[in-house]
Amino acid sequence: MITADLLRSIPLFASLPASELDTLAARGADIRLRAGDWLIHEGELPSFFALLEGRIEVRKAFHGTDRLLTVYDPGSYFGELPLLLGSPAVASLRALEASRVCGFDPADFRELIAGCPKLNGELLKTMATRIGHLQELASEAPAATVTIIGHRFDLACHQVRDFVARNHIAFNWLDPTRPDRNAGAVPPPRPGDAFPVVVLPDGSRLITPTLRELAERLGLQTRPAAVTYDVAVIGGGPAGLAAAVYGASEGLRTILIERESPGGQAGASSRIENYLGFPTGVSGDELGGRALKQAKRFGAEILVAREVFGIDGDPATRERAVHLDGEDRVAAKTIIIATGVAWRELEVPGSDTLLGRGVYYGAARTEALSTVGQDVFLVGGGNSAGQAAMFFSNYARSVTLLVRGPSLAATMSHYLIEQLASKANIEVRTRRRILRIEGTDHVEQIVVENRTTGETRVEPAAAVFVFIGADAKTEWLPESIIRDERGYVCTGRDVTDLVAHANGHWPLERDPFLLETSLPGVFAAGDVRHGSIKRVAAGVGEGSMAIAFVHQYLGPDTPGTERGTAGAIHTGTERVHEGAA
Repeated sequence: MITADLLRSIPLFASLPASELDTLAARGADIRLRAGDWLIHEGELPSFFALLEGRIEVRKAFHGTDRLLTVYDPGSYFGELPLLLGSPAVASLRALEASRVCGFDPADFRELIAGCPKLNGELLKTMATRIGHLQELASEAPAATVTIIGHRFDLACHQVRDFVARNHIAFNWLDPTRPDRNAGAVPPPRPGDAFPVVVLPDGSRLITPTLRELAERLGLQTRPAAVTYDVAVIGGGPAGLAAAVYGASEGLRTILIERESPGGQAGASSRIENYLGFPTGVSGDELGGRALKQAKRFGAEILVAREVFGIDGDPATRERAVHLDGEDRVAAKTIIIATGVAWRELEVPGSDTLLGRGVYYGAARTEALSTVGQDVFLVGGGNSAGQAAMFFSNYARSVTLLVRGPSLAATMSHYLIEQLASKANIEVRTRRRILRIEGTDHVEQIVVENRTTGETRVEPAAAVFVFIGADAKTEWLPESIIRDERGYVCTGRDVTDLVAHANGHWPLERDPFLLETSLPGVFAAGDVRHGSIKRVAAGVGEGSMAIAFVHQYLGPDTPGTERGTAGAIHTGTERVHEGAA
């Protein structure tokens, strides 16, 4: 219990009258921390704190590196900075030893400074000092973790840069064909030179590394640490990350396996403005990065640069396993398939030969600076194309959206259509399609057909970004997992209906759970699932729902089951609206 005498030990409060101290004491939260406990994480809702006992360290991420800012001793106060700025917590606070903290919520803090000019002045003075310290740290030049040397129009270099960027690793990129931009750092390429070259912080060089080799040398996890897991999640998009967060937070030993880098296709979205809770929008990369940190904080293992080649699962037993490239095997009691979908390929002359040399699938954010002052084309009329057009319009001279249909209204959100119309350098051309992409070592021009008149035009182009839909790539799954004609995984009621028509097999007496595949204990969530709603929010919802069904499958003795998850579970025979997630 907080008392006036305890508060009087804080120099900031020492001169307050006894009546005011009594009022403050009645409103203060008495927070006890063990060594290693977090008081608050960066980005959370802020509060005002006064340290009564123990020591608290302040940590903040700068340029991708976690930094220790300071250590607070008894008598210190902190948390006023985000409250006065109206921002989330700007740093994370963790107890170095057993500590006791008095906490005040934002409303009490505002009342405190409004009623006491002396405290108000002292807090503003402290805030100014701390802002200055943060500015000094932020202005420090970040040391690049790696240096990537490679040709702009080299597909392998593009993949390496994209992989490093989406794993939130700082890097410098030097193009050996552009010595004018390298300030002599890289000599011009010679015949026989192999690129890309990756220079690590210790000076060692990797010549044309695989993504797995690069990940291992950068300290990213590529191998499982345990023998068996409660749940293995395949795919690191919104659905997979949600499953990892909920699984790990509820006590399940969780591993997530991602072929490239977490975030999935949503990670390439420049701005998602209709995601609940982000009124000013959030980039897919930021959303994925936050989810990744959250999953790791709860103890989920995240494997990157590993591809899944198969699933073991005898329908008659509860033994399940995932086969990875390199002949590694991950045993898991349950599996969640959240592999999403792959971009559909543009089947026109030149699209294959110029892939990575001006032709890209998805937003390819690492290519943004390469589009400065250029004319670029986007193919597709969905939200992903609209978001990418808005993003590239900040760099390119002109952005042209080529749409096969008569308008955007049927395929794109209204808010995006309005935003596109507000940009002077974005042009939307409907009833158009690309017939050919031309260039020598990179894209130079495209041939566009007007589908209404049949007229063709040659257009100069520096890049073509393709968003023409996607398909499920699930041919690696065992035959025991039923899929539809396009490869999407059937679950729940769909499995029951197909089995009833002798188009599959279900080995148990109970019906499959809503997100359960035709192989018991194996679930599907997100875009890869037949009938799913292709939205980020729906993927997040299904990923979290899948964990509830994992608990139901594993039984009441599973960690986390007593936390109320089972009460929200429905069997596959119930008519549950699949979009409700």
